Order: sequence, then structure tokens, then C-alpha cells
Amino acid sequence: MWKRFIIYGLLGLLAEVLWNGFGAMLKGDVLLRGTTCIWMFPIYGLAIFLEPVHYRIKHLPLIVRGGIYMVLIFAVELISGLLLRLILGECPWNYVNNTLSIGGIITLSYAPVWIAYGIMFEKIHDVIMRIENSLNGNVN
Repeated sequence: MWKRFIIYGLLGLLAEVLWNGFGAMLKGDVLLRGTTCIWMFPIYGLAIFLEPVHYRIKHLPLIVRGGIYMVLIFAVELISGLLLRLILGECPWNYVNNTLSIGGIITLSYAPVWIAYGIMFEKIHDVIMRIENSLNGNVN
């Protein structure tokens, strides 16, 4: 479990740096500066808790699964953002200037992103499990 937590955390950091680098390119930054903060590592690692959800909903249509992941990701984003704001005095992300923002902590404009992220999580999880099973000598 801890290995997958670390993998999800690192993959999340990488995805965020790439996302922010792409956003920087759209703003004219030819160096494609992508950033994140270390506080995001454990937040992305929490994807480990999507694993049991994945097993329970894998029979549902793709868009339904994506919607479920979106709601769960929004919940984690809201709770972790509020906790970081409470503990640190600020949150690493800020959607205050976004018209679809809720408290500056989540933005509904990210709904399609979180749907896609959830579906990608399923694929990544399945690959990780195949690798783990092959390393452990299990054939599924």
C-alpha cells in the first residue's frame, strides 16, 4: 500500500508540473516553467483510497465512473485545501479569481479535468497492479 501511495504521490507531482508547464506555455513562457509544492505529494498519494472505489464501480459506464471520481477528487481538494489554509495560513492553489470557484479552494471549471484524471487513475492503477502481480509471481 505504501509503495502505491508513493507512486501516486510522485505521479501527481509530475502531472502537476506538466500541467503548469503547459499553462505557462499558453501564457507565452517559452521555458515552460512548471511548478508544484511538496504539500501536494501526500494529497496526490491519497489516490490510494480510490482503489477500493475503482473495484466497486468498474462495472459502471465510463462517464458515471468519471463523475464519481470527480466528486471524490473535489471533496479531497476542498478538505485538504481547507486544512492547509487552517494549518499553514494559505493553500498552495488559489481559485479566488475564478467565477466558478467555491471559496477559492475548488473550481467547477476543473470538472472535466478531474473526470479525465479519475479515468486515467483506473488505467494507471491497473498497470501498477499487473506489475506488482508479475513481480510477486501472481498470474492474473
